Amino acid sequence: MTSPRTDLAAFAAGLAARLPGTWTSQYQRHAQYADQFPRTQQLWDTGHVDYVVSQYVLTHDAVLHGPADQRLYVADRPRYPHQFVVAPLAPASTHIKPHHFAEVEEPNGIAVPKDPARAAARIARRLLPRYEQALHAVLDNAAHQPEPPHRPAPPQVDQVLTLTLYSDGALGAPYASVPVDARMTLYTHGFQYHPHQAAFLLPAPYALRIHGVVQQLTAQGIGVNLRHSAPTTSAPLPPASAKAASPIRRTR
Repeated sequence: MTSPRTDLAAFAAGLAARLPGTWTSQYQRHAQYADQFPRTQQLWDTGHVDYVVSQYVLTHDAVLHGPADQRLYVADRPRYPHQFVVAPLAPASTHIKPHHFAEVEEPNGIAVPKDPARAAARIARRLLPRYEQALHAVLDNAAHQPEPPHRPAPPQVDQVLTLTLYSDGALGAPYASVPVDARMTLYTHGFQYHPHQAAFLLPAPYALRIHGVVQQLTAQGIGVNLRHSAPTTSAPLPPASAKAASPIRRTR
């Protein structure tokens, strides 16, 4: 445990009196280590202020309350008796949710000299502009996107083609399961009808063509599923080669 500074309360009050706008200081002593958590868990900092509060037992701290719900956390800087650390606290309104902080740059805190006048000038110049910008961004996100941006479900379709990746590397589907409107697209992209296997198959060397198939079929409103075939203990089927069979166009 670090030795408590005796000048933190006076420093925080002097700092509040010198910052631009109207600020008040709220000083608090901690009877035990856990008492510092409620405030430090709200720190809007990923730098050395976060390091200080996570590595040291702080016996006291202060929070400055300013205009537009701005709050600044003030604490000792252990091993630096001539400095304090000051960091923004994240907005704590009930309508502020975690996704509102997404892609908002952390304003982070700074170390300041123990002289309140010099510290206030440094905070006004280096910390408050970043803090105000980040706070505005979060509040704007909360106003325009109150709920998390969940990914939408895929559109419902009337016809679906399920392609199976077979153990020999071929990609295909049983003939009877292929929608009539999808068959020409399969032929165009190299799928072949193998009557002895009753399936449309794309030989392994050409499996990359599936990308073009998916693009065209989804544009037609036909969903495409891709699955692995179930393992089997029966004799393996002959490999689906590019020369196995000529396309046989059949309709029903």
